[in-house]
Amino acid sequence: MSRATLPAEARLHRPSEFAAALKGRRLARGAMFIVSAAPPTPAAAPEATADAPAPCARLGLVIAKRFAALAVTRNALKRVIRESFRHQRLALPPQDYVVRLHSKVGPATLTQLKLAARAEVDAHFGRIRR
Repeated sequence: MSRATLPAEARLHRPSEFAAALKGRRLARGAMFIVSAAPPTPAAAPEATADAPAPCARLGLVIAKRFAALAVTRNALKRVIRESFRHQRLALPPQDYVVRLHSKVGPATLTQLKLAARAEVDAHFGRIRR
């Protein structure tokens, strides 16, 4: 079994990659998050050669300040989403995924928020994996 890490190749870096994934298909929508995906961008997928790595699932996050005003909340949500993706990325289809916060975070403790976010994101990635 391979390690559940999140290397640089498993993250979206450029604004064009984010834009392409956000314009792609919406795969899941829940109480807090929307997951959109698109095929890997051509810059991310090198020409098919014998030693080129296979395309993998890549993650981008959009956690807006207007929906989560406190930096502590935004950072906690990002950590939870990355951790969920880390554990499931090898089983996901090779696409560029963007997880976007789409509603205001309600009044809750940070622990309650993390548990709710993890449950929702795990459910979204589990649905995508099937």
